[in-house]
Amino acid sequence: MNKNCYSTFASPNSRVKSLQLLARLTFGVVDVKFRITTYLTTAPSEKQCSASSAGLAQSSGSNPVIYSAIRALLRTRRQYAFSTATGLYGFDHLKTPKGFRRFVDDAIERSGELVAYISGMPSSAEIIRAMDEISNTVCSVIDSAELCRQTHPDREFLSKEGNLLTDEAHRVAHYLRLDFERSGIHLSAEKVDRVNRLSIDISQLCRQFNQNIVNDPGTVDIFPASLIPRNLHHLLKPIYRSASVVSKDSWRPGGTMNEKGFRITTDPHTLSCVLQGAPNDEVRKMAYIKGNSVPHANLGVLDQLVASRHELAQIMGYRSYAEFTVKPNMASSPEVVMSFLLEMSKMVKPSADEEFKKIRDFKREKCGQQYGDLEPWDEAYYTAMMKSSAYDLDSSVVASYFPLPQCIKGLKVLVESLFGATFHSIPLAPGESWHPDVLKMSLHHPEEGDLGYLYLDLYSRKGKYPGCAHFAIKGGRMVSETEYQLPVVALVCNFSASHNSSTARLNHWELETLFHEFGHALHSLLSRTDYQHFSGTRVALDLAEAPSNLFEYYSWDYRVLKTFAKHYSTGESIPEKLVESMQGARKMFAATELQRQIFYAVIDQTFFGEQPTPPTSSIVADLKRQYTSWKHVDGTHWEARFNHLLNYGAGYYSYLYAKCFAATIWQKLCQEDPLSLTTGTALRTKFLQHGGAKEPSHLLSGLVGDGILRNFNGGMVPDISCLCNEMKLEKV
Repeated sequence: MNKNCYSTFASPNSRVKSLQLLARLTFGVVDVKFRITTYLTTAPSEKQCSASSAGLAQSSGSNPVIYSAIRALLRTRRQYAFSTATGLYGFDHLKTPKGFRRFVDDAIERSGELVAYISGMPSSAEIIRAMDEISNTVCSVIDSAELCRQTHPDREFLSKEGNLLTDEAHRVAHYLRLDFERSGIHLSAEKVDRVNRLSIDISQLCRQFNQNIVNDPGTVDIFPASLIPRNLHHLLKPIYRSASVVSKDSWRPGGTMNEKGFRITTDPHTLSCVLQGAPNDEVRKMAYIKGNSVPHANLGVLDQLVASRHELAQIMGYRSYAEFTVKPNMASSPEVVMSFLLEMSKMVKPSADEEFKKIRDFKREKCGQQYGDLEPWDEAYYTAMMKSSAYDLDSSVVASYFPLPQCIKGLKVLVESLFGATFHSIPLAPGESWHPDVLKMSLHHPEEGDLGYLYLDLYSRKGKYPGCAHFAIKGGRMVSETEYQLPVVALVCNFSASHNSSTARLNHWELETLFHEFGHALHSLLSRTDYQHFSGTRVALDLAEAPSNLFEYYSWDYRVLKTFAKHYSTGESIPEKLVESMQGARKMFAATELQRQIFYAVIDQTFFGEQPTPPTSSIVADLKRQYTSWKHVDGTHWEARFNHLLNYGAGYYSYLYAKCFAATIWQKLCQEDPLSLTTGTALRTKFLQHGGAKEPSHLLSGLVGDGILRNFNGGMVPDISCLCNEMKLEKV
């Protein structure tokens, strides 16, 4: 999720010289818009649009043509006609004191539209004309407001003008200003050019990183075929090789025959299945090493990405990219983040070490003492075996209760029970859909009408985005006093149809992922902010994952599951005993999984930290030994496929913040009656509907009380008590 929708360039473009020229023109435009937000939050003596020409010219760089053009724009004002009845100064909006609010909203909206238009690189003449319109739009508000303040005898007009902005609008103005500054608006032309070049490079590096993952998933050839259990055959490709025949009964002349084997493609999904289900130690080892060594090209890409982000941050005046990322959020500094991660690491280490010993002892019991060393490729296999042994679990049996249509019904159950709303399937207009699998639903409330629209694109296919994600297509916002722009979002997953079936049956971890992403979707759909800049998931980075983590709890609660989880053939509801077994298995190695997430977050902070780092591959081994119970395998490069480093560079810690927040919200608000309308009303009215329009700490405290987070060293950190209680961990 990217909350900054106002960056100078939305995507890289190969025409670098054109982009650099456009950057100077656009920065002149952005600065005009920047000035209205500055005006609306500064003292009256500083507010006069016509006095800003020198500052605006400086933003345009040293180009005399641009300088002259902008000077001319600021001297130009629309001539107003007063021949018919109108509002103050000829503006229809200003017929009443309340009209100033709409006047401001329209000016900000129109300026945003024109900035987007200019970013599309029209002709030079059209750019200048659009700049002129922005100048006219913005300065009309500023100059008329100042004139009203200084001369109007009606105190109501002065009161309305002096309070043009709601608290949310003040917050939007403040964060728009910060966003512009984080885009480099305050820099010299030379530095702006470098920032733009780095931004393009970073976007290209991120694209290349993901493309390399698709292009080079890695493969391992296994012979003979008997080393692969039958339940994995459908995931793998049969292959053959010529082999010498020892037996005199060979049916092929020349003493050779075709020996069958399997090719394992070590993409994350297949690799996970093989590591969990292949009993042969050497097969797992080969698959693990290959899957954690590709794509090798990404090691260089990652080093370049780290260097580019570090340079960008330093140009912006920050010590590191981590500081650049963390500063606007609740944590406020990398030091606060690392203190939180160290606290979590110390808290979880005793339990994680104990779990490691249990896995090692189990392997020794099964294989003998001579095979007792625990390797990274052993974890998934032996933990799955231990869970199955302890709780008599079969993943195929669990999946039989989660056919995808029933899981979609589960999403409908959630919104109806919690929010009194319903999902309705609606037809897609010609040209609206991008694939025949796509469904569209409206979220409808019986009293409020439609609340928003959700696209579902849930099945895997070649060339599609490989993971699961929520995409905000259109944010909610007030268009007028009577019209609201409804949010539009897409929920994208990659579920595969079950073997010998046209319908996907989800593993429970896939159901959990679906509910996680649905939490994001609800955050967007239920948002009712005045401005799209704060709609839904456009919140502080370290708050964004809280709703999604909260809704993961719903995927584990029997009271929720029994409402929709039905056997694909018999229609039987999922047995409570099976859910209890699933819950017990989930807890068996929870400390190990939490320790892994802490390790990921530490890697993320270290890569993008203050000190220029050596090649990233040399950092991972030391940190893995320091922060986990498991050894590092020489020659492997786990980080080459960790694409969270792209979207959440220096922000992966936010998942752990969210985990703590979600544990507290679940225990204090939802656990007693998770499907009650009272619970849903509290979630919606105190949290979800506000998006980013309120301070995150106020939202969280307003929902469950002050204990959910605390001040620490200038930042905010989550209280970990509820998570410790859930996982039976002792706070350090």
